[in-house]
Amino acid sequence: MLKKLSELKEGQSGTISSIAEDDFLLKLMEMGFIIGEAVTIEQIAPLGDPISVSIAGYKISLRINEADRIIVDVNRN
Repeated sequence: MLKKLSELKEGQSGTISSIAEDDFLLKLMEMGFIIGEAVTIEQIAPLGDPISVSIAGYKISLRINEADRIIVDVNRN
């Protein structure tokens, strides 16, 4: 099932399926957000923004509008 990364709940994970092609794409790729890479939601701030994700052995904080640009194939838990 495909979802935006911003739609996942804490503890959910998935595999990156696509990333919006805009000026932010290069920055995301430099941080490890590459198609086929596994990503997990570690924490969501109390007001919902930002979120903390783990990817490629790193923990990264993203704003919701950044996570909206990343489409993941959600792993069924």
